[in-house]
Amino acid sequence: MPLNVRTCRMNLLRPSLFALACLLAPPGTASDLPSLGDASSAIVSPEQEHQLGRAWLSLLRGQVPHLSDAQLKDYVETSVYRLSETSQLQDRRLEFVLLDSPQLNAFAAPGGIIGVNGGLFLYAQTEAEYAAVLAHELAHLSQRHFARGLEAQQRLQLPMMATMLAGIIAAAAGAGDAGMAAIASSQAAAMQEMRRFSRQNEQEADRIGLLNLEKAGYDPRAMPSMFERLMRQYRYDAKPPEFLLTHPVTESRIADTRNRAEQYRPGGRQDDHRYQLMRARVQLVYEQTSGMAVKRFRALLDENPKSVAARYGLSLALTKSGQLNEAREVLLPLLNQVPNDIDYNLAAVALDITANRIQEAEMRVKRLLALYPGNYPLRQAQADLLLKQNQPAAAEKVISQLLASRPEDPDIWYLAAEVRGLSGDIVGVHQARAEYFALVGNYDQAIEQLDFAKRRASGNFQLAARMDARQRALKEEKKMIEEMLR
Repeated sequence: MPLNVRTCRMNLLRPSLFALACLLAPPGTASDLPSLGDASSAIVSPEQEHQLGRAWLSLLRGQVPHLSDAQLKDYVETSVYRLSETSQLQDRRLEFVLLDSPQLNAFAAPGGIIGVNGGLFLYAQTEAEYAAVLAHELAHLSQRHFARGLEAQQRLQLPMMATMLAGIIAAAAGAGDAGMAAIASSQAAAMQEMRRFSRQNEQEADRIGLLNLEKAGYDPRAMPSMFERLMRQYRYDAKPPEFLLTHPVTESRIADTRNRAEQYRPGGRQDDHRYQLMRARVQLVYEQTSGMAVKRFRALLDENPKSVAARYGLSLALTKSGQLNEAREVLLPLLNQVPNDIDYNLAAVALDITANRIQEAEMRVKRLLALYPGNYPLRQAQADLLLKQNQPAAAEKVISQLLASRPEDPDIWYLAAEVRGLSGDIVGVHQARAEYFALVGNYDQAIEQLDFAKRRASGNFQLAARMDARQRALKEEKKMIEEMLR
């Protein structure tokens, strides 16, 4: 049966602690941070937050479309982990979701969940602006705003929690009007209290985020600069981006972040060419047609012939539109300039595969593997090439290596199911589907897939026993999530 991220049927939209994850924040300032033994830790422990976060992530994955671009995912993960190294975050068991939406948004959920809309790359014009947003979100996690806000929850009426959670999910899924209407339907007095907490939450995250930006080597002035530009751009819009709905930008907030940023020494990194390459990839995703993308990047390159991002984007757009010879001509100067750049070479591999130049692609992949043996996008490109060469068994070995390093990535399990089907491993297909469905919150389907697998493996008692154990674990996970969200 086909896999589909929208097949999640678990009815998780019930009163829960998650309704506060994006809306609540406690009173306090950056100079009044919680200690490890504070009251919030007694209410919900870091391990409980971790479990709650994973449950919420499976719910989100099952209901909201996401981007499966390996290079974008790798960039987000690498950049956030780099920021986390200089942050106050103690528990760095992070999980990521890259949402398929051109709207500006990013969020942090309890338990180390980082969500990024594709639209963040469209709005953040420099790497420092992008890092400013994510440093802010990491501050929400490091200060445990969710746990510290639970005391406020005790003053709210529980029946409105389900409505709020439904609104958050609807808004994240792109149904902005319906989502905001659902949230607005909750009690006015409670919402006023939440907004008060939210302002304090945002102020603290701004201050901690500025500190982390500077420690990570970025220019902290990128944060107020982005706020100022967004405020000018959307000052009179009736429907601003989701980020401005959950992170309201005011004159006082801008003045506060500007004053604090100016206290740091001048300098710091503003931009990097690789960030601009990722922006080009996202811009290509959200162009209406590949032809429009070609026109866009060609105009940008004509305007600035030295722009590597415009040249890179034009090559990708030309490849997508089938103009392969020109795509190669456009890409060649980049490869000549930086022969070992991973992104330029992956673009060349994709171009060669599209043009059926399999031998050239194979030679390039082998050379890159010697330079970047553990690179996730490169390993996925290798698997794609092996499938193009009709070698599903070899591709399955590559996917298995990826699963060893990315066991919580539903995209890899989805690909594993496809590859195992091509190689005739039907038991493996059902096992991979089970893991995929579990990661997108559909535990009933996951358990059923293991039933199918056990029937196929009835003669292999050890394998059947392992699947029995996995099935019991999934049932326990399902029960635990249902109890937490009851």
